[in-house]
Amino acid sequence: MSGAAATYLFARWDSFYVIVGSAAGALIGLQFVVMTLIAERPPVRAAEAGAAFATPTIVHFSAVLLVSALLRAPWDEIVPAMTVCGLVGIAGTIYALLTTMRMRRQDAYRPDFEDWLFHCLVPLAAYADLAGSAALGLAHLRIALFWMGGAILVLLFCGIHNAWDATAYHVLVQRREKPPPE
Repeated sequence: MSGAAATYLFARWDSFYVIVGSAAGALIGLQFVVMTLIAERPPVRAAEAGAAFATPTIVHFSAVLLVSALLRAPWDEIVPAMTVCGLVGIAGTIYALLTTMRMRRQDAYRPDFEDWLFHCLVPLAAYADLAGSAALGLAHLRIALFWMGGAILVLLFCGIHNAWDATAYHVLVQRREKPPPE
């Protein structure tokens, strides 16, 4: 695919990546606010559970922001853009596997099916999709851009779900289990 054709295809996705990247950036900020509020009364073994549940949410939002920025950069050729996005997908896949191991090792909270789905399986699939679609983009850019867009939307929605789930847990469960400080 010529540089002009690739530029045209990337340009057609401009609004999508601006919206998705902006949403991810805003949600990262909100997560910092929530974590600050929760820090007043941290649960027992918070660091152990945080590595399994809180940090991955920020990583997913950051990956969305990064891919959105990468795909809006003024690339002259398609190969470097797809290579960098593929590396983000590979790194994310490895990170999702590490998150799974951390969830299994921590004992601050007993994950249920929904936790395994949204903290392990869905992000793993989205990052693998991102890596695969980057490879596909070298031959079929138009189709690959749809797959990449889908992968980062899944990561964004997964992060939203996980952020809400964690906030609801801390507000509705943790606060009721602990008496307020005197």
